[in-house]
Amino acid sequence: MNIRCPHCDFSRDVDPSKVPAGPTRVTCPKCRQVFTFNATAERSPQPATPPKQITCPACGLEQPVGDSCRGCGIVYEKWQQRQHQLAQDLPATSAAAAPTAAELPKAGFWVRVIASVVDSILVTVVQMVLGFILGLTAGLAGGDLSGEGNLMLGLTTGLFGMVLAVAYYVFFTGYCGQTPGKMAVRIKVICTDGANIGYSSAFLRETIGKFVSSILLGIGYLMVAFDSQKQGLHDKIAGTYVIKL
Repeated sequence: MNIRCPHCDFSRDVDPSKVPAGPTRVTCPKCRQVFTFNATAERSPQPATPPKQITCPACGLEQPVGDSCRGCGIVYEKWQQRQHQLAQDLPATSAAAAPTAAELPKAGFWVRVIASVVDSILVTVVQMVLGFILGLTAGLAGGDLSGEGNLMLGLTTGLFGMVLAVAYYVFFTGYCGQTPGKMAVRIKVICTDGANIGYSSAFLRETIGKFVSSILLGIGYLMVAFDSQKQGLHDKIAGTYVIKL
């Protein structure tokens, strides 16, 4: 058993059988200071302090504190530096992966003409069918189909067809940015900020915007062929792009 003087740090190994149990007053042979030595406390095993634990940030293994993981082998300091670098690079990578609406590929003049022709054919067919139904209904109801009666039927059918055409374009454009004609050639109308167009912007584009484009001898439509963003006058009025999908 080793007895150490707390005053001068002198120590000496002593046979444990010669050391009495319990507290004992001891005189240091070197510094002559008296101190108390408890042999019982020295003989009692001291409870082991459990090592501090750490959880690996990569694999989740709980283990004693160290510089690297015993499970996956990563070095903690290097792993944290890499994660910090990835966090700094992420915003730049996300921005590069998500182009703005102005950078998206735009639909040109002729592909939009094709979509318009497809839509015109569909609207005309529906107008003819509904016009026939209106005329047949008026005849079966015993209406006057000569003179003023025939004129009124024609005006009613024409007005109904115009309303139907406006509703067709506004509904499909506002609902998903695509009429059936645009779906066929895979193009879509969006706002210049990249958002979906919605019904209010679709109504502005398909009514006032296209009316202005038409009364200027169609120049508002021809602008699509020369504008850098392929916008017609009605697109500029409503703040829209027509993009390729």
